[in-house]
Amino acid sequence: MSSKESYFESAESLLSEVNHHDDDDDQPRKRVLDMEEAKNQMVFSLPMIVSSVSFLSITMVSVMFAGHLGELQLAAATLANSWATVTGLAFMTGLSGALETLCGQGFGAKLYKTLGIYLQSSCIISCFFSIIISILWFYTEPILILLQQDAQISATAALYVKYLIPGLFAYGFVQNILRFLQTQSILMPLVWFSVLPMGIHLGIAYALVYCTDMGFKGALLAASISLWISFLLLSVYVFFAEEFKQTWDGLSFESFRHVPTNLKLALPSAAMVCLEYWAFELLVLLAGLMPNSEVNTSLIAMCVNTEAIAYMITYGLSAAASTRVSNELGAGHPIRAKNAMGVTLRLSILLALAVVLALAFGHNIWAAFFSNSPSIINQFASMTPLLLISITIDSFQGVLSGVARGSGWQLLAMWVNMGTFYFIGMPIACLLGFKFKLYAKGLWIGLICGLSCQAGALLLITLSRKWIKIEISEDVDRETRIFV
Repeated sequence: MSSKESYFESAESLLSEVNHHDDDDDQPRKRVLDMEEAKNQMVFSLPMIVSSVSFLSITMVSVMFAGHLGELQLAAATLANSWATVTGLAFMTGLSGALETLCGQGFGAKLYKTLGIYLQSSCIISCFFSIIISILWFYTEPILILLQQDAQISATAALYVKYLIPGLFAYGFVQNILRFLQTQSILMPLVWFSVLPMGIHLGIAYALVYCTDMGFKGALLAASISLWISFLLLSVYVFFAEEFKQTWDGLSFESFRHVPTNLKLALPSAAMVCLEYWAFELLVLLAGLMPNSEVNTSLIAMCVNTEAIAYMITYGLSAAASTRVSNELGAGHPIRAKNAMGVTLRLSILLALAVVLALAFGHNIWAAFFSNSPSIINQFASMTPLLLISITIDSFQGVLSGVARGSGWQLLAMWVNMGTFYFIGMPIACLLGFKFKLYAKGLWIGLICGLSCQAGALLLITLSRKWIKIEISEDVDRETRIFV
């Protein structure tokens, strides 16, 4: 921080001490400001939720179309979608988290040209890792067989993943552009350019599955085509829209020079996301090793899917926290950044309580969407209190994770996720689930322990770390070498 900024903060602190007797008079004004911040964050959150759900739904819709072709296709598509998510799509989403720091703080610091440069460097990184993941995906069948999956399902799942490889590249680019728009609080275009491709995808999937002889392959190819359409629409918008005159200055070789800087944040950010994703998937695998594995696997899968949907509802607040914190830190206003975080945490708890109340009173109706079995529905009811606890904690930690991304603390958050989930949560889950024979409940209690420790550790980091902006090159903002 510059001396001018330090002086400003010192003067502000001194003024606060001198006028402490006016605090009571200022409280109504502060509450109004807090309400204004809360309103802005809610307005910000809704488009983020819609766009995120729309892009994730593209692959889910392909699974649904494939599932209507037969039981084998449904099992293979479901398995392949989980495999693709934990090995590729989640990783691409995580890599884009570097832009929440770099573009967010760059925009707050008014170093507008750096945003376009960092977007390009992030796309270079995404392309490189997409190639590596594609190679892994070519060996999906032997890997799934090695993991004790059925041979026929593994072969069909491998076919699904191979047709999704082109879409992987587009998905990575799309996530980067979304962060580029998010950090500038450009919201409504996010909705239009996510809902429109989703609508197009329904038509493409139907046409390829039922109007051609492609069948199962058509459902997979439709996902890749729709993701590329999303990328092209967003790219055209960024290239030609008036809103980006300052932040997008064309393609530049300068972006290659900033790949190492971007990579330092992108890799921990990707690991941070993947470690959490993998923990939930690991619970499903552990449930499959238990006695009465079909019931336990069904219960854990239902809980994981419910948790994921609940998190998507509160995801917008996590994005709001990341953007508000990064913008304010970039502008040199750490006090405002902390205030924004406080508002977001309160909103996340209120939103989580709304979800929890809905699930508490409607858990039987919700469970009926997953299964017609009275036994499964009754056992899910006994899992519901644990699920309510995990949803509340997950909402709280989601905001703190957003603060970490906005502040550039991805490396610390990565170690937190590794330690809390794999050295605390999973061992407790195995002990309670297998040793004490609590089965599905034991696994979920272990997850709650991991989530609680994760939230506590992130809160400790947030309270103890010094809130300062990262170093962003001002040379890029002054001059950019354009080749297109």
